[in-house]
Amino acid sequence: MTNPFLHNVFFYIAAFITGCFFLAGCENKEDDIKTWTEKVVMKETATDIESFLSQNGTMKAKLKAPLMIRVSADTLYVEFPQGLHCDFYDSTTRVETWLDARYGKYYENLNKVYLRDSVVVITVKGDTLRSPDLWWDQNTKMFYTDKYAVYRGVGKNIFGGKGLEATQDLNRITFKESTGTMKVSSSGFPE
Repeated sequence: MTNPFLHNVFFYIAAFITGCFFLAGCENKEDDIKTWTEKVVMKETATDIESFLSQNGTMKAKLKAPLMIRVSADTLYVEFPQGLHCDFYDSTTRVETWLDARYGKYYENLNKVYLRDSVVVITVKGDTLRSPDLWWDQNTKMFYTDKYAVYRGVGKNIFGGKGLEATQDLNRITFKESTGTMKVSSSGFPE
């Protein structure tokens, strides 16, 4: 027969020693913990970019940029810190509008592009839209901003004090708090 007292003592000693191994084994350096738990942002960089956008087999846009940085973080985005140029095509794949900006950021999950710093949109007719910053929605093919914007066309100079919304081809533009001049016919409608 075994002695129950010795059995209990042996059990407590074994439990104590095992507990010591767990405590000693769980010790981590603070730097190791920080390395394992900090957020990791993955970046891919490319230079001299020329990219094409097509939908349903039809060419929609061509983008050129000297530098592109693709960032995989909480929000996936592509950044163009040294500027970009984009040509937009109509349904017959002819250039209808082109755009230049000194900075751009494409949010992949939203299909939207934020443009800032000397943003200029020009149509083949010569109509020009300028703004300090502008958004382009890839799904709706619309430009919009809540900042100051200037539109110049043949016989038109319109200043949008609080922003605008415009189609990609600049055929339809809605200004917020606008001022400016426009040629009108004798009937009172714009020429």
